[in-house]
Amino acid sequence: MNTIGTTVLGYPRIGPARELKRALEAYWAGTGTEDELLATGGQLREQTWTALRDAGLGSIPSGTFSHYDQVLDTAVLFGALPERFTRLGLSPLDTYFAAARGVPDAPALEMTKWFDTNYHYLVPELGPDSRFTLTGTATVDEVREARALGITPRPVLLGPVTFLLLAKPDTPGFRPLDLLDELLPAYAELLRQLRAEGVEWVQLDEPAFAADRSTPELNALTRAYHVLAKQADRPKLLVAGYFGGLGRALGVLARSPIDALAVDLVTDESFVDAVAAEGALRDKEVLAGVVDGRNVWRTDPDRALVRARRLLDTAARVGVSTSCSLLHVPYDVAAEPRLDPRLRGWLAFARQKVDEVVLLGRALAGADVDLTPAREAVADRARATEPTDPAVRTRIAGLTEKDAIRPPYAQRVLAQSTALDLPALPTTTIGSFPQTGDVRRARAAHRAGRLRDEEYRTAMRAEIERVVRLQENLGLDVLVHGEPERNDMVQYFAEQLAGFAATEHGWVQSYGSRCVRPPILFGDVSRPEPMTVEWARYAQSLTGRPVKGMLTGPVTILAWSFVRDDQPLGDTARQVALAIRDEVADLETAGIRIVQVDEPALRELLPLRAAGHEAYFGWAVHAFRLATSGVADSTQIHTHMCYSEFGEVLPAIDALDADVTSIEAARSKMEVLADLTGAGFARGVGPGVYDIHSPRVPDSGEVTGLVRTALAAVPAGRLWINPDCGLKTRRYAEVEPALRHLVAAARQLRGEAR
Repeated sequence: MNTIGTTVLGYPRIGPARELKRALEAYWAGTGTEDELLATGGQLREQTWTALRDAGLGSIPSGTFSHYDQVLDTAVLFGALPERFTRLGLSPLDTYFAAARGVPDAPALEMTKWFDTNYHYLVPELGPDSRFTLTGTATVDEVREARALGITPRPVLLGPVTFLLLAKPDTPGFRPLDLLDELLPAYAELLRQLRAEGVEWVQLDEPAFAADRSTPELNALTRAYHVLAKQADRPKLLVAGYFGGLGRALGVLARSPIDALAVDLVTDESFVDAVAAEGALRDKEVLAGVVDGRNVWRTDPDRALVRARRLLDTAARVGVSTSCSLLHVPYDVAAEPRLDPRLRGWLAFARQKVDEVVLLGRALAGADVDLTPAREAVADRARATEPTDPAVRTRIAGLTEKDAIRPPYAQRVLAQSTALDLPALPTTTIGSFPQTGDVRRARAAHRAGRLRDEEYRTAMRAEIERVVRLQENLGLDVLVHGEPERNDMVQYFAEQLAGFAATEHGWVQSYGSRCVRPPILFGDVSRPEPMTVEWARYAQSLTGRPVKGMLTGPVTILAWSFVRDDQPLGDTARQVALAIRDEVADLETAGIRIVQVDEPALRELLPLRAAGHEAYFGWAVHAFRLATSGVADSTQIHTHMCYSEFGEVLPAIDALDADVTSIEAARSKMEVLADLTGAGFARGVGPGVYDIHSPRVPDSGEVTGLVRTALAAVPAGRLWINPDCGLKTRRYAEVEPALRHLVAAARQLRGEAR
């Protein structure tokens, strides 16, 4: 295999029917064995490799499977787990899951978003004493598995520079990138082992360079690939940069002695000009990433081929690939027979994108291929009138600046204090409560028509009452209805908004065993009728304590959907914002005095390069304020954010002008509060004191310690006490004691403050 040719940079791994999710959760629950879990993984890998081979790809990737996360896999591969996990005396697999999920004596690694996607990765912890040795065997083992099937794969590894740039220091002031010279010998040893196994190509992913990078970071990239490429007995090296143009890193990699470069020509189409002008690529193979790995619309073949052909005079060879891994899209459109047939014809999921890559690769090579079906599908979508709603467009055109402005916070907070009469350090949760088997079965039966509407309402009301009484007994100050009726915080709303379509099997991995079904936003958005008011009103009727109305914000709805690409995101955001605005107004009319509009994806959609930040903040902040500015001063607006690096979006968080912002902080030990206070944030804040993405239950001392840390940065009059995120994925056996500790900590510290 002297060339790579047509390929994909990665493939979904959770299984077409979420087989890995079920095997993982069975293992964690003790109802499945390690052998069963490993067998499921092996079956999924075999299915993927053979399907990709049979589809006609020129090169088949391996190493894209993971039992939890590829960044954690890299840390394990090179012996870079913190000692708190390795000293537990657990099996290798259980040590791995301890790092991912935590155990009583060892909190999990911090988790954050994978660049600007809704995938989450585990953050490595590295310090001056970190050492790297090639201790893992998974990469070589997978090569052997594939070769037993008659396939010599192309192993995919996280590149060494991106791995270090994604890590956090375990010592203040330390730069993980300073460990590069310690890490490269371990990579070199793995390359030698792979070559001994007959591997001809290895893919090293360096997506960190789609963002702005300093000269020292670019110098590290230079050093890494000069060192690795000069190793004897190595496979050929393909470096993949994706999620945007490579900027100055393009020249660095072009001038390095690597053998091939994969470039993303979808996220920033103008990057093709820079690649085409890069003379140093003349001795390298270039993979033109012209098939979108992150969205679900069919590829325009003529537009894609124009971009790919621009590179023919630049590189020694040009192949076709996806813009990034297909991890971010569902498996197969064929599994969605209930979608509108016309809409289905506009879509390409992972399986169809592989076919697109193969077809475009053949066309680029000069083969006589039939592009007519693809051309007709793209043309049909372009001429369709159904996605356009004149009423929505008229309403958008009539907006004024006043529609996105509330009176000053100082005025609002006085009105809210009188209306709500809450104690210092008020306690609440983020929204969802654990979803029991009975709740899930009731929802499924109703969806299938086996449970009548009134029976379904009765079941949901019973669950809401149970959750309200539980919160009262726990002593929480601000309650939620628990969201038993919701399948997902975006999908639930998308199923009730015009302009969206929902899939049945369009699952995408978010982290570990957590999967979501992103809806497809194909047309103008409006709200035909209230979506949450019935449930919130009922919950409030059960208690004298305030109940929060729970909504998902416009930016997050966009981020966690497959969004139309035929108009600017800001235009689509305003449409969604108006639909949410209508819901906020109806909740207020129904007597709900606190409304939470979650925006956990505010950081996620931030462009990776600073040049795009101002424009993004402009429309994202405006959309949130448009959604939340139509209420009285006495109605308190909350928002929530989780699992992101918040530093770059602090001005936007402030500009949202929410009365209270709850934010993930437990795993990072309140690190974000120093940034918030340093930025002058002066409204209510609820830093999470309970990490809900781990099964461990924090004891009262741990929670109290976190609250004390928060009080050192935020005055008691502005501090709220809450978990990091919603409780949907946890069990009541974990949630109830954790919330008791949370309430006890708040009450203890209120007493001390008197």
